[in-house]
Amino acid sequence: MSLNFCPSGYRARCVGLILAALALVSGGTAVAADDADLARSIVVKADEVRFPQDGFQVIIDIASTSPGEPAEERKYKILSKGNENTIVQTLEPASDRGQAMLMRGHDLWVFMPNISQPVRLSLAQRLTGQVANGDLARANFAGDYEPKILRSETVDGEKMHVLELTAADRGVTYAKVLYWVRQSNNWPHKAEFYSLSDRLLKVCRYEKFQALGGRTRPTQLVMEDALKKGEVSVLRYSQMSAKELPDRVFTKQYMDKLNRVD
Repeated sequence: MSLNFCPSGYRARCVGLILAALALVSGGTAVAADDADLARSIVVKADEVRFPQDGFQVIIDIASTSPGEPAEERKYKILSKGNENTIVQTLEPASDRGQAMLMRGHDLWVFMPNISQPVRLSLAQRLTGQVANGDLARANFAGDYEPKILRSETVDGEKMHVLELTAADRGVTYAKVLYWVRQSNNWPHKAEFYSLSDRLLKVCRYEKFQALGGRTRPTQLVMEDALKKGEVSVLRYSQMSAKELPDRVFTKQYMDKLNRVD
């Protein structure tokens, strides 16, 4: 590096200033990298709290309520492997039994009993109540979002990391998520879901942490519409168990055999 810009009597001082500036830049980069690694680690661990990383199945009962309307009850069976491959089977109501969604990566199709060809769906499309397709088919925050730690908060006596999750691409369920995670054990506490225009769409609370699928997990999610007061969906998780799921299960060709898969 040339020091011709420095007067001859001040070159030693210039060298010192340059070295100090480089140290600050280097140190700032290291701190930023450490923060990014910590944010990613928090999200990965919170994902592992919500769901196993290996093959599993779980039953989800969803009750959706809206002011002045009768509650809508639906039940689904989820088969999932590695957060990238998922089948969502409709069990109830009986009129919809036999419908199933298949997700591979970010590609999602619905298979209908009386339609020969599957129909492509969006992860953001509404499934029932306040629940989008992606809320059941792909709950992979670590893989879908770039996380950043915004601040720490204390909620009901618990210290929380507050993270901003920005969508890695436009094919994910939400453009942005604000995510509260307990600092002591990486349990998820709350999530706020935002649109591409930065409008708050809904709020999710993770509740009733109990033993499920081999570890303590939230067994109830409450999702509230942020735009329409009183519109709420409650998701209850049960009967989670490990399951060997070969890759051939998650193919279009295999979907017609789905009812024979235990």
